[in-house]
Parts: sequence; structure tokens; C-alpha cells
Amino acid sequence: MNLEEIDYLQKVQRYMMTMRPVFQPHALFSDETANYVEPMEPMPGETVTIRFRAGLNNVDSVFLISGSRKLLMDYEKTEGRFDYYTVKVEMTEEIFRYYFEVCAGKISCFYNKRGVSRDLQEYYSFAIAPGFRTPDWAKGAVMYQIYTDRFYNGDPTNDVEDREYYYIGDGSSRVRDWYKYPEFMGIREFYGGDLQGVLDKMDYLEDLGVEVIYFNPIFVSPSNHKYDIQDYDSVDPHLGKIVNDGGECLAPWDNDNTHATKYIKRVTDPENLKASNELLAHLVEEAHKRGMKVILDGVFNHCGSFNKWLDRERIYENQPGYEKGAYVSADSPYRSFFKFNNEHSWPYNPYYDGWWGHETLPKLNFENSPKLVEYIMNIGRKWVSPPYNVDGWRLDVAADLGFSNEYNHKFWKEFRKNVKEANPEAIILAEHYGEARSWLQGDEWDTVMNYDAFMEPLTWFLTGMEKHSDEFRGDLLGNHESFMGAMSHHMSSFMAPSLQVSMNELSNHDHSRFLTRTNHRVGRVAQLGYRAAEEQVNVAVMREAVTVQMTWPGAPTLYYGDEAGLCGFTDPDNRRTYPWGRENKELIDFHREMIRIHKKYPVLSHGSLKFLYGEHNVIAYGRFDMKERVIVAFHNGQGDKTFMLPVWQVGVCSGHSLKRVMLTGDWGYTTEPQEYQVEGGELTLTLPTTSAIVLVEVVPEEEKEEKTEQ
Repeated sequence: MNLEEIDYLQKVQRYMMTMRPVFQPHALFSDETANYVEPMEPMPGETVTIRFRAGLNNVDSVFLISGSRKLLMDYEKTEGRFDYYTVKVEMTEEIFRYYFEVCAGKISCFYNKRGVSRDLQEYYSFAIAPGFRTPDWAKGAVMYQIYTDRFYNGDPTNDVEDREYYYIGDGSSRVRDWYKYPEFMGIREFYGGDLQGVLDKMDYLEDLGVEVIYFNPIFVSPSNHKYDIQDYDSVDPHLGKIVNDGGECLAPWDNDNTHATKYIKRVTDPENLKASNELLAHLVEEAHKRGMKVILDGVFNHCGSFNKWLDRERIYENQPGYEKGAYVSADSPYRSFFKFNNEHSWPYNPYYDGWWGHETLPKLNFENSPKLVEYIMNIGRKWVSPPYNVDGWRLDVAADLGFSNEYNHKFWKEFRKNVKEANPEAIILAEHYGEARSWLQGDEWDTVMNYDAFMEPLTWFLTGMEKHSDEFRGDLLGNHESFMGAMSHHMSSFMAPSLQVSMNELSNHDHSRFLTRTNHRVGRVAQLGYRAAEEQVNVAVMREAVTVQMTWPGAPTLYYGDEAGLCGFTDPDNRRTYPWGRENKELIDFHREMIRIHKKYPVLSHGSLKFLYGEHNVIAYGRFDMKERVIVAFHNGQGDKTFMLPVWQVGVCSGHSLKRVMLTGDWGYTTEPQEYQVEGGELTLTLPTTSAIVLVEVVPEEEKEEKTEQ
């Protein structure tokens, strides 16, 4: 070999030694989970270690940027294909917002909640709110929503009677056929479900795997939905216990509720109210014995026209122990609780503000009544304290409370302080549609019913239907870009403590049942009839949705009866009774298996999320931490679909295998295990029609032993 050849080889060697590998943007990762923020829920003054992941030997430097601060991150360790960088930051009282800048040679990019970006997008910055924590029991908890009147009748002696009282154009009615469809305007009809019925079915809920019971309102109210509260201090005896009964129902020609003496007796008698409250305390105690929690529905934006503070129906006017209502008397101690628009119409003043103009839903006037504020704060404390020990509140139309946005935020800050002082482990979750970021800063709500970052994107992708079944969008059915974009955009509004407890529902009492949406029928029961909600539904699509629900960040929440195949258009049809004796038992078994999987792998509650693949009708993602990796994929189209997943991006090692723990398709489902080999960090997967799969990484025993020793 001559000198020229030797010189050439040396040049090639020097080039190869200094050659930079191709930049790997898909290796970059960080989020707000405990994997990358330690501790995840710090206190002011505490030092937090923030971590960032990059490809092995793939970047020159990583910076954490927060406002005007730019901190160089230190190399921490190498694991598998990745290098990890850390920086320590001391928390103050303020929310700490940050993003990353990654430099590799001449390449520079930013990394935020939506991933890699060439442009600086501070809107998607990561955030840590010192002092903000959500209850650990709620992170990833399996919740079960119960609309009490429609779940199970455990005590027929407390059933509402025919014409027990008059409300919104007709008398109350007692439904004697449990399987009858709800009437179109059936807010006055009652099937008899009650708290004793829930107690009777506790074994069923426990066997299903339920960890939290969320009740629609259970306080005294004239409707079956009970969002028109009559007495915040008392469980409705029609759901609780009636120990002192008596009086008369209204005659067929009589619509005057001052004559509804049976109703008045039942809902004002102190012994009935005491016994009903005690039954709730007993139910909560029984739930706690089984490891379950209980959440109540708080309706604080408005009350009902029957409410004892207003007393439009004069239920309380002549009852001992009750003050005059604000409708009855200008001298009522509750006059400031409502906004009256005519100061000269007492007694019996009908000119008060109703929510959205509804006279049966009087708007509460917090701004002008410190006494009302104090009363509701006491209610917030009362039910999460002994002897009731309820575990939290779901807040109805929470963004509507008050007459200004400024006051709304002030109220919820005060509400949080009161509830958390009474029970630090109580959760506060709100009903909210749209952007909730301003309420999720750590000092108001813990989280929300997750419409924007769960129910809606998943419904559009799997069914093409709007959540009320009011519209079909073929352009959104199977649209992976829309699904992934909506999920990542809306999830950015949550900090990790909020996201991990977000209420992820497929159905609830305000929208059509998810199973009904699978038939693509646009409309409501008034136009289409009841049977249309049950026709041509696709249970396989429902199983896909449940697979996502049980593997997505947040608290998967079942609406009673969904697991049994219950159908229905939007309310009131979505409030059909639980089909005892007519259940789809295979669907119940599937829910039970998916709940078991959800609870078996902690990474599904606390782990990171990363999209791995998307094309029309196909989505795949990974849930991962330093110990576990779970891969989920679903195919919502026809025929077999083969695709390749870069599972290395979530840390699945080459040479490892992935064990199938669930496969569902149009033929049914199986939990029979099957192993899939990973080659070169990638997995080739074939999914059949309308299917979903859950795979868990199998770590060789020798590697487990090495990690244990480390």
C-alpha cells in the first residue's frame, strides 16, 4: 500500500469518526408526567428535575427555555437508543412554563407539548403549577356514572306516586314497566331507581372493576334529572328513605302544589331528610369498604323553582322550621339569593332571572349575596366531610356561574379552598365545553369532563357522528390527521395532574349513547323513533372505542348501561333504564377484561403517550415509562390492514417481543396471548376489519434482573 492510499484511508477514517448520524426528530421526547418531571406535583420552594430524551449521540446540546431564562441541560444517562438530559429548577409560587431548544450541528428546533417545531409556539409550552396536585386515587381511576332513577329500584316504598305533585305542565307519574322507553318530555316520570338499588348492585359494580361512582344529582328535586335542586342540604327521600309518609296526591283537576300534601310531607319532614342523608353516608361507607370512591353532582349556577330559598310552588310556606321563600315574601332572608327585576310585585313575585330564561331554573345571584356564597361554600364542605365523606364534586355548567367571567374565577378559587380544606383528597371536576385552560391553572378546578380531548375526537374518528347524533361528517370518519391534531391540541390545555384525572366518557346523560352513534343515524327520538337508536348498531366499533378509553390518559368513565349494550338518542332517550335481565353479557365481559387490563398496567394511568402511526382509519400509539411499554392500535376500516410501527420510539428494544393481551374485531374478541417479534425497533402488524389490539412488551428475565440490581 503506497503513501497516497494510506493517506486516503486515513481521511476516510477521520470522516467516519466525525460524521454526524442523521438527525432523529422522532427520538425527541418530554412531557409533564413523573417520567420527565420529578416530582410531578411539587410545592413552592421545591427543586424539580426536568428530563429530556434525544437519540443516542444525536444532538450537541439541549436547552430548557422559560421566559428570559435559557438553561443548558446536563447529560444524565444512556438507555437503549436514547440519551437523557436533565436540569434542576427551583419552583416559586408562580406557574413555571417552559419548552426546549435542541441543537445538532447546524440544525436547531424547538420541542413543546405538540412535539418538534421549527417555530417558537409558546402557547404549547409545558407547565408546572407549584402546589397543584390532584388526588392519586383519581389518576386513571375507572369511574361509573349513575343516573339514579334509571339504575335499579331497591326500595319501592319511596317511589314517586302518580300526581304526587305538578311540574312543568303535568303531574308526576310512576312508571310501572321498567323497560318502557322514556317519554319525550318525561322529566316528571319516575322508574323508581334509588340509592338502595345502588347498594343492592354493589357486587356487580365491584366485579366489573368500578373504582369511582359518580352520581347525577341526588338532592331533593321535582325532576328525575334533579338539575333543578330544591334543597342542597338533603338527599331526596324518593332516592333515600321515607320513614314518615302521609298526605294526599293531587286530584286529576288540581294543579296547585299547596294541595300536594303527600309530596310536601315526604320532602320537608325532618325525619325523612335525616334518614335519606344517613342512607347516603351508609352507601359511601360501603363503597369505601370495597375500595371505591363516590362523587356527587353539584348544581350551583342555578337551582329550581321548587327550591326552599325561592319557594315558587309554596311547598315550604307553611311548614314549621322553614323561612319564607324569596318568591313568597319581600322580607325573605333569601331575597338576595336571586335577581328580581320588579321590586313591586310581592307577595309571590315571579319576576326573577332564570338561567337561559327558564323560570323553573332560577339563576343564583352570588355577586350580590355574600350570604349565598357562604351557604354554597358550606354545602361544598358539608358533603365531603364526616359523616358523609363523599370524595368530590362534579360541577354542572361550571363556566356559567355568576354574571361575569371575572367573578366566576373568583368563586371557583374560593370553592376550591373550602373543599380542599375540608377534604384534601376530594376531587373537583367540572362540566365544560371548549377551552378550559383558564380554569385549570391549579387554583380552581382539578379537571373537566373531557369532551374536547377525548369524547369528540374519538367519536368523529370512529363514527363520523356529532355527539348528539345531530350530524354526520364523512370527512371526519377515519380522518387520522383530524383525530391526532385535535387530541394533541386540546390535551395541551391540561397540565399532567389535570390530564391524568380527566373524565374520559363515550356517553353520558346529555348526549346520544355511543353505541347508537355507530349506526350513523342523524336525528333524535322525536323524528326517528326509539327503535332507530337500536337498529344497525356496530358493537365492534363500540369495542374499539372502549379499548381506546381504557388505554388513554385520564379516568375512563362508563355511563351506566353502556357496558350492557344500552342504546338511545340524546336526552331523554339516553336515560333509559339499565337493562337488567336483557344485558349484552358478552359486551359486559369485554368491559370487564379491558378494565382488568387498564388496572393491571400502571403505565396506562401514569405513563407517557406518543403517537406512532396514522393513516385513514388507522391509529397507533404507545403508553410508556422507564419500566413498561404498551402498544395500542385500531383499524376502523374493512379488510385486513398491514402497517409498520416504529415501536423503538417508545423504548421497545430490538429483539424483544410484544405480547397480545387483547384483540377485538367484527367477529368478537380474544384475550388469548400471542407474541409478535420486534425487528430493528419496528413491528409489522396486520389488523382485521373493525379491530383494536393491545400489546405489552415482554422483557427477558435477565434484563429484569439487571435493572433490579441497578
